[in-house]
Amino acid sequence: MLRVGRAVACMACKNLVSNNMGVRFRMPLQKLHPLSRAIHHRYNASANPQRPPHCSAARHFTSMSRLPMRPPKPPPGHGGWRYQQHRNFWMLRLASRLLKLRYIVLGSAVGGGYTAKKTYEEWKDMLPDMSAYNWVIPDFVWELSDHIDLDKLTKILPELEEIAKLLPELPDFDKIGENFTFLKSILSTEAPGDTPVKAATEAPVTAKPEASDKQFKKSSDKEKVDQLQEELLRTQMKYQRMLERLEKENKDLRKVMLQKDEKGIHQRKIKVCKSLIDMYSEVLDILSDFDSNYNTQDHLPRVVVVGDQSAGKTSVLEMIAQARIFPRGSGEMMTRSPVKVTLSEGPHHVAMFKDSSREFDLGKEEDLAALRHEIELRMRKSVKEGQTVSPETISLSVKGPGIQRMVLVDLPGVISTVTAGMAADTKETIFSISKNYMQNPNAIILCIQDGSVDAERSIVTDLVSQMDPQGKRTIFVLTKVDLAEKNLASPNRIQQIVEGKLFPMKALGYFAVVTGKGSAGESIDSIKDYEEDFFQNSRLLKDGMLKAHQVTTKNLSLAVSDCFWKMVRESVEQQADAFKASRFNLETEWKNNYPRLRELDRNELFEKAKNEILDEVISLSQVTPKHWEAILQKKLWERVSTHVIENIYLPAAQTMNSGTFNTTVDIKLKQWTDKQLPHKALEVAWETLQEEFARFMAEYKGKDQDDIFDKLKEAVKDESIKRHKWNERAMDSLRVIQHNALEDRSITDKPQWDAAIQFMEETLQARLKDTDSVINDMVGPDWKQRWMSWKNRSPEQHTRNETRNELERLLKLHEDHTAYLANDEVTTVRKNLEGRGVEVDPALIKDTWHQLYRRHFLQKALQHCNLCRRGFYYYQRHFVDSELECNDVVLFWRIQRMLLITANTLRQQLTNTEVRRLEKNVKEVLEDFGEDNERKVHLITGRRVQLAEDLKKVREIQEKLEAFIEALHKEK
Repeated sequence: MLRVGRAVACMACKNLVSNNMGVRFRMPLQKLHPLSRAIHHRYNASANPQRPPHCSAARHFTSMSRLPMRPPKPPPGHGGWRYQQHRNFWMLRLASRLLKLRYIVLGSAVGGGYTAKKTYEEWKDMLPDMSAYNWVIPDFVWELSDHIDLDKLTKILPELEEIAKLLPELPDFDKIGENFTFLKSILSTEAPGDTPVKAATEAPVTAKPEASDKQFKKSSDKEKVDQLQEELLRTQMKYQRMLERLEKENKDLRKVMLQKDEKGIHQRKIKVCKSLIDMYSEVLDILSDFDSNYNTQDHLPRVVVVGDQSAGKTSVLEMIAQARIFPRGSGEMMTRSPVKVTLSEGPHHVAMFKDSSREFDLGKEEDLAALRHEIELRMRKSVKEGQTVSPETISLSVKGPGIQRMVLVDLPGVISTVTAGMAADTKETIFSISKNYMQNPNAIILCIQDGSVDAERSIVTDLVSQMDPQGKRTIFVLTKVDLAEKNLASPNRIQQIVEGKLFPMKALGYFAVVTGKGSAGESIDSIKDYEEDFFQNSRLLKDGMLKAHQVTTKNLSLAVSDCFWKMVRESVEQQADAFKASRFNLETEWKNNYPRLRELDRNELFEKAKNEILDEVISLSQVTPKHWEAILQKKLWERVSTHVIENIYLPAAQTMNSGTFNTTVDIKLKQWTDKQLPHKALEVAWETLQEEFARFMAEYKGKDQDDIFDKLKEAVKDESIKRHKWNERAMDSLRVIQHNALEDRSITDKPQWDAAIQFMEETLQARLKDTDSVINDMVGPDWKQRWMSWKNRSPEQHTRNETRNELERLLKLHEDHTAYLANDEVTTVRKNLEGRGVEVDPALIKDTWHQLYRRHFLQKALQHCNLCRRGFYYYQRHFVDSELECNDVVLFWRIQRMLLITANTLRQQLTNTEVRRLEKNVKEVLEDFGEDNERKVHLITGRRVQLAEDLKKVREIQEKLEAFIEALHKEK
């Protein structure tokens, strides 16, 4: 302060002397002290306008003793006597000026003292109220000022100016920051001679007599060192509490500001920060699904949390996120898949999944429980059958006031032994997942070590050492330090761990934390209080084994966040350049291989195929009723004709009696209608619908359709048919309709009669042709085929041929023979054949007879059918004529009418109901396929698809990276 007063006084003197000696000083008049300005005006009239060379105030002041002693020359025009008289009194003039000088000195002293006092008051006002910061310099420092080491005190002085800068939203922290800077400069050791506190503390030391100095040296150094360490620890704890109080106030202020609708400067800055981490998280989400074939790997930074099982990984992450968000268990594996947690700042403490819009309020216990349950369900769902862990990543974002911005990935805990209930490859799978994340050269490895167990049992440290041998991106965290201090006989072992001397693993930093007492019901606030109390009373800090910046999860989160953003700024632009080069390679390949095709990714191709399939389904409704009925009638008769001929017509017609024929037909038709016919009809209708659907898809395929959709369309068709079920009520109504149709025997007009005869004739001719074919296969080629085609009969065919000849002679003799041979007739035929040297089995004779009689009966039936062409007149008037009993024509008319009515009924049901239901099923199948990415990947394949997928993702990644880099530069 004396130096300042001296400088001010010197400046005042400089102004006065300069004006008195005719020197024009460069300082503006308005900047002078009022007293100096008065003196300046007092002597301004006698000032000499000549400008002397520039000099310091001290030189002006000392120049008073070297005033010019030679009298000045007389000006021109004056007489010599005046000059002589003036020369004679120069001594008097000198004395007079010396007498005036005392007033100048006195005025300078008064002005300098006043200026010094005012400057002192201004500086005193600038100093903060030190009563609120007594913890910075304890009382014992002033009491032992001659013993304390100010260098150590300066080193432990907190960087409170930086804290003030980090909390710009607090209203008066700019001024507080300036005060902290001044306080720091007072205790600085860079200029020891300029600080009054330093001088005040050093002065007694130099002035102490030798006796007191010797007496001080004789005191116990150890006790004083311990006392000093305790005081320093107490000071650090006070600072920590004050810092937490300031952070809490800052957190509340940030929350209030974020909730305001106005857009101030600070709010805009917070929004930029929040969107910045969200943009970065989106890039990581895209990269997690990106599989590049161009060596463009994901090397963007994220914090990878690894550790042994039950080491406290999840608890550390919860402390950083400030919420108990993960499912918990005692000893069992809870983390079954990687969980990516994006931490950011926001007005409310909420959590949200990437693929969900629901927000979980982390301040409510019911929402926390729901969030933990949802995470557990997603983990179990991601694990495939027969596995224990899954590599699929669950993406979660957590926002809240005061949360440090970063992206963390919680990995399954590393295990040493596979226990019961686990898959055999669980250990290898966990190692593979962990290495996959840690091999990223820009990933920050947060290695969690359980402090409550022996360090030699740790597995994760060896794994981390392999992935980061130099420890350039590893942060080591020792958890459960409270249990470690309680259980370990030698606390020095903890010191060796946090100093990196016990493990061969290297790390950027070492931290010790406490994550609670082990109770699942503990809140985050109670865990923080417990952690603070533990370290405040712990011997680890008192004995200097741990440093203050190495403890608490708060310090850990700050360090991890700083390291994360430093790594992001160093690597993100390089990654953006790599993806730009990858994009160029992919675009070049597309232009060379598919120059005329648009770049459609798998989702776009699926939408295109979906529209084509729906168009094909709609085209089913354009099928004409006539076409439907013709197809249904034809297919239904093909399905039931065998049953009608073999089980109804032939058994009834072979009775050779009109009454028996009608009775047999009615009974068999009733049985057939009640049991089989409705089912057969619905089967035919469903098959017809499928065939028409497939036909339309095949026709659409021929119209320049992309064959890349073939597998998808086939899968959609099969799945839709599989899901489609015919309306069960339709079967009952169809049975009634068919029964009524078959009950009607009245042919009303001649065209219906002719149509029935034609239908009967076509049916019998087809059966006769089939029977002839069977007989020819039985007896082998005839003589013409043998000579022309050089074919021979087999021994069995020769035997059947001889049997056929013998049975044909029997039929010629008895044209009205029944359908079955009598036993004596079989014996006769066998003996006749034996007489010609042919050994034959009776079963072969009966089998051959069945086909021969069938052909014989069908031939007679066709002849009778021709006769019945003119029988409609007799039928209509109910004339009884044995030769024109056309009951078989009536039967075929009944069958034909039933087919027409059934086809019409099925057509109506198809067009009115089933086609629409099929269209609905197709839409549902397409929607299900659209949500199933694995199925889409399996059904829409090919290099073209994969290339388009890679192009889309690379472009998206590059664009988001460039936007993120731009926002990152703006934040800087």
